[in-house]
Amino acid sequence: MVPRDVAGLIEAAKAARADRGTAARLRRLLDLTTLNGDERPAEIGALCRDAMVAEVAAVCLYPSCLPQAKRLLEGSGVRLATVAAFPAGGDDIAKAADEARAAALAGADEVDVVAPIAAIMEGDIGAVGELVAACRAAVPAGTVLKLILETGTLERPDRITAAARAAVMEGVDFLKTSTGKAPEGATLDAAVALLAVIAEAEGQVGLKVSGGVRTADEAAAYLHLAEAVMGRDWVSPERFRIGASSLLKDLHRVEGA
Repeated sequence: MVPRDVAGLIEAAKAARADRGTAARLRRLLDLTTLNGDERPAEIGALCRDAMVAEVAAVCLYPSCLPQAKRLLEGSGVRLATVAAFPAGGDDIAKAADEARAAALAGADEVDVVAPIAAIMEGDIGAVGELVAACRAAVPAGTVLKLILETGTLERPDRITAAARAAVMEGVDFLKTSTGKAPEGATLDAAVALLAVIAEAEGQVGLKVSGGVRTADEAAAYLHLAEAVMGRDWVSPERFRIGASSLLKDLHRVEGA
């Protein structure tokens, strides 16, 4: 459960530092990401090779890159993630579900779908449940479904909490902070809000932190937070991820120091 002293919890997380062991743990919790939209085959190839050598949890890329990445990652143990309704998260639930279905058919093990942000801002929390239910029904059993809440745009903790609870009620697998495309990405405050909902769900839902996490120490802060709220044993690739494009380089630096 979330400690009563949330401010103290966040300050302790900010003070966390990554040593070699922590960097190695974080590497295996990483969704190595490229979502620029102009990736060339050579770049996808390099990303997949880096992912396999580093033994990260997953790679996350646009649906158009799935066929190549699927071939390269076959048998490696690195999971394949992609996005739907990305990055704006519109109100067309049927379209989002169709994108999720197509992604799964193209080989995605995991689909990160953007929540209907405008609807949430207008108080229509029900749209979140409708989206998750539609996407859940659209993808095969076993496909991991992550909901991107764009917490920096939602801003208010009550909005974040209400949307997260609605998603959990409809069977989402992970709550994710951000697309990485909005002005504000992940924050420790937003992560605490999501972890509180996850704790309510008895830890049966995961957390993915994404958006602006670039250094090993920044990642260590979120790891500390997750462990403080949920316990060390809860933190695993099945329940905790960090999505980032440049973090791996700094993790390697710390591991090699």
